[in-house]
Parts: sequence; structure tokens; C-alpha cells
Amino acid sequence: MEAAVTRTTLVGRTLVPTIHNSLTRLRLKNSFITTQPCAASAFSSKPVQLKLIVIAKAADSTQAPSSSSSSSSTTGKAVVEDTEFTLAKVSFGVIGLGLGVSLLSYGFGAYFNILPGSEWSAIMLTYGFPLAVIGMALKYAELKPVPCITYSDAAMLREKCATPILKQVRNDVIRFRYGDEQHLEEALKRIFQYGLGGGIPRRSAPMLELIREEVTEDGRYSLVLVFKAKDLQLSDFEKRQAKFASFFGPGITAEIGIDDNGLFEVRLTSDTTL
Repeated sequence: MEAAVTRTTLVGRTLVPTIHNSLTRLRLKNSFITTQPCAASAFSSKPVQLKLIVIAKAADSTQAPSSSSSSSSTTGKAVVEDTEFTLAKVSFGVIGLGLGVSLLSYGFGAYFNILPGSEWSAIMLTYGFPLAVIGMALKYAELKPVPCITYSDAAMLREKCATPILKQVRNDVIRFRYGDEQHLEEALKRIFQYGLGGGIPRRSAPMLELIREEVTEDGRYSLVLVFKAKDLQLSDFEKRQAKFASFFGPGITAEIGIDDNGLFEVRLTSDTTL
């Protein structure tokens, strides 16, 4: 940023010696008036030159106003909550552990006559212990469901336009699973070829963070898989775009992208339209 500088010279015979030796600065809105310091001995009847420097602050034309990001196709659309209840959405580990610990606690209390029902204490202890162990095992092997964001227009198109495979993928990732290390494990293993030539190391495998159900601009149902993969680049997904379409097909097209948070998006769009 450049500043415009104007120098003005004032000549006078007498000056009142009240000017401080330190630099005096007067600020006028967008300008500064600066006077050069003079020694006390310099004040005399001889003409004295006083340099008056006016520095105007120029506007910085290089700063552009911040513009808001372009709105996506989902802006303003309502999000539909998943209110459908199924046992697959319930953690069996929590149920088993809670029931087993409850039976064990009451069984011990009844056995020592702290709680009523001493005649049932043996049965409660007998069944409570294995239930607690099974519950802990299920809890340890549990894979929690991923969040699912469903927009209202996509929810209406799902039954008629989504392919059976897209419906199965959605249902599999929004329920509890047991024994799997990650969601879509088999699909990602075949697409990225863990540990094989031309593939990626297993430790670099992408992790499914969430899914979205959207409708494209041309009115087609789309299931978006959002992955987190710190060790992968966008090119690692783009060169496997055909594999995504082949594995989750037929009847779909696959598109690869990346969002503002560095998460990779695989958009599976159904070819079926109303």
C-alpha cells in the first residue's frame, strides 16, 4: 500500500518555544501531521524552517470483499429424521451387559438377604454372569452406525428410484454391526486392493464418516458416501471411480469429489428417474 506524501516549508522569524523535543503527531481522520523535532537552542530571531509532512493513508485496493461460498443444491431443503425402529439399530451389547449386571447385582443382594427373593438368587446369578460376559463381548466387537443425512426430496424418491444395492448399502451402514473393523469393509478391500500390487496399505484404508441422501439437479436419487482418509489423495479415489460404479452397480453412475473439510465424497447416482 502506497502513501501520498506532501512536504510544506514554513518560514517565520519568531516561534514560541513550546514545541516539545519529542516527535509530535496529530491524527486527522485518514491523515497524519508530523513535525520534525527542533533543539531548544535553535529558537532565535533568525528565520527557521519548519518542515510539515502530511501523510495521507491511501486505501488498500488489493483487499477484495469477502464473498460467501456458492450455495449447494441442498440449501434450504428440509432434513428428514429417521424415526423407523428396528432391532438392528439397538446395541445388543448394551442390552446384554445391562441385563447381566442387573441380574448379578440383585442376585448377590438376595443371596446375602439384603434384598428380597433369596430363593431366586441362585437362578439370577447363574444367568446373570453369562449374560454380562456376552454383553461385554458384543460391546467390544461392536461397530456403531454412521450418521445419515436424508433430505426430504430424496426420502420421497428412495423407494422408487434407488437401486436394491443402494438401499442395502444404506441399511447396512446405519445399523450396529459386530465383528467388522469398518463399514463397507469388503467393498473397500476389493476397490482399493489392500496390500496388493497397485493397491494401498491396509493402514491407509479410508473410513466411512457419514452418508447423505440427496437429489441431483436433474432429479435423480443420489447416495453420497463421505470418507476420511488422511494418507490418500483425491487421485487415489479418482482412478478407482470405475470400480466404485462397477461394485455398487448396475444402474448407477459414480462421481468423486472432496469437500471443504478434506473429506472425500463418492456420489452414487441412480440412473432411474420418475
